Amino acid sequence: MVTTTTAPARVRPSVPDKARRPRRPRLPYLLLLPAVALELLVHVIPMVVGVWMSLLELTQFQIRNWSAAPFAGLDNYKATLDVNGPVGKELLHSFWVTVLYTTLSVGLSWLFGLFAGVFLQRPLRGRALLRTVFLTPYALPVYAAVITWTFIYQRDTGLLNELLTSTGLADDRPFWLIGGNSFWALLVVSVWRSWPFAFLCVMAGLQNVPSEMYEAAAIDGAGFWRRLKDVTLPMLRPVNQVLILVLFLWTFNDFNTPFVLFGGSAPEQADLVSIHIYRSSFITWNFGQGSAMSVALLLFLLLVTAGYLLVTNRRRDPA
Repeated sequence: MVTTTTAPARVRPSVPDKARRPRRPRLPYLLLLPAVALELLVHVIPMVVGVWMSLLELTQFQIRNWSAAPFAGLDNYKATLDVNGPVGKELLHSFWVTVLYTTLSVGLSWLFGLFAGVFLQRPLRGRALLRTVFLTPYALPVYAAVITWTFIYQRDTGLLNELLTSTGLADDRPFWLIGGNSFWALLVVSVWRSWPFAFLCVMAGLQNVPSEMYEAAAIDGAGFWRRLKDVTLPMLRPVNQVLILVLFLWTFNDFNTPFVLFGGSAPEQADLVSIHIYRSSFITWNFGQGSAMSVALLLFLLLVTAGYLLVTNRRRDPA
């Protein structure tokens, strides 16, 4: 009788759970470090310094050694938000001018972009050329574009007054960069610069609208306005939600356009909040109040953004 013996099975040593877990790659985090460092350097650190400056009595007398400026606490905020005082009254005037300017600019830019996008969805000859022409204002550098508008608005040699007088629409050459016309001049430049971005977003959003929906609406007898109301606008709701918010933030906080157009000192009729803060900080050399105005503007934009997103998300998802 032959007996066979089997070798005992090897027992593997137990491996801790931590050793079994795969190591997370560190490369993505290392690649993010430059962006995080730049974000801290460009945005976060200046924001913190601005908040600290708003708590100081920082004027031209302490600018050489601003860290030794007297601590003012909330005095700058009290002066800024006191609508009965001179500082608060001027800021309130700039605020309402900015609200009107932003409302008109965002509304007109969105309307022009919507109708241009809907119009160029149709197959027509020269559509690619028209798209390129429509996007030209958005592609131009802001300083070059606005400086060109300053030449157009010149009273004696400007192209606009030349056209008005040569066609008989105006007997005299009006001023466009001072007085009551300055607000409308600024609004035209803002809409001219902003509506191509709205057109670009709307045109991209329309690519996701199935053509069968328009065909079904046409079979049901819906005209252009009915298709726009019942098909186009509902399908563009997510795009419009982001688009209007971005246009609002850009326009309400816009500094480059009025600064280049008016040379840093805007007329009273076009005194936006951004220019008012600049003048309070760098013209009157009251950096403490200017920083307080900037912080107040930041808080206002954050509140409006949060409220806007809350309302629009509730409308999208009623449950």
